[in-house]
Amino acid sequence: MNILIVLTSHDQLGSTGKKTGFWLEEFAAPYYVFRDAGANVTLASPAGGQPPLDPKSDADDAQTAATRRFKDDPQAQAALASTERLDKMALARFDAVFYPGGHGPLWDLAEDPASIGLIEAAHASGKPLALVCHAPGVLRHAKGAGGKFLVSGKKVTGFTNTEEQAVGLTDVVPFLVEDMLKNNGGLYSKGPDWASYVLTDGNLITGQNPASSEEAAKAVLHLLA
Repeated sequence: MNILIVLTSHDQLGSTGKKTGFWLEEFAAPYYVFRDAGANVTLASPAGGQPPLDPKSDADDAQTAATRRFKDDPQAQAALASTERLDKMALARFDAVFYPGGHGPLWDLAEDPASIGLIEAAHASGKPLALVCHAPGVLRHAKGAGGKFLVSGKKVTGFTNTEEQAVGLTDVVPFLVEDMLKNNGGLYSKGPDWASYVLTDGNLITGQNPASSEEAAKAVLHLLA
């Protein structure tokens, strides 16, 4: 079982001068779900190397059992520091693809041709494709059968407008995940803000927020089983 985790390389929070990147818990929880299931996990990002960590996800109040495990795991830290380049990744190598969120993906992965191509190929192949929190935003330009938006007619979720409002970034992000999924024809639904909410439609798995990352990873394993 070979699983690809795709992380952002973007570290600027719009024009605020603040840093962003990937959300630690959304990487760590799935990473250990997959590793504990015996999977080989490959990490990739557009630029390769160390992806930027959203500093807010490293704060004390954002820590979970998975993030604490990561901080005590030199092997995992070394793997994260040396991600492969996304444009060198061939889907044929992998059984499933997982995208953690954080705000970074809205700027780079949503527009990255290698990411869009990988998503479209994974979906067409029937391989599990999972995206959590802001990562469903990277489906923005992806197309499915007949040239329709990939999310069109599919049950999807992602970071809610009210969650974005709560973190004060509604006017900073390049687009709102909830609005984009709806505008692209997705059958968007959500659970309570900050609670785990995961949807599976065929081989497409989406999670609403950081709390959804472990459940989304388990949904990948369920499809692979």
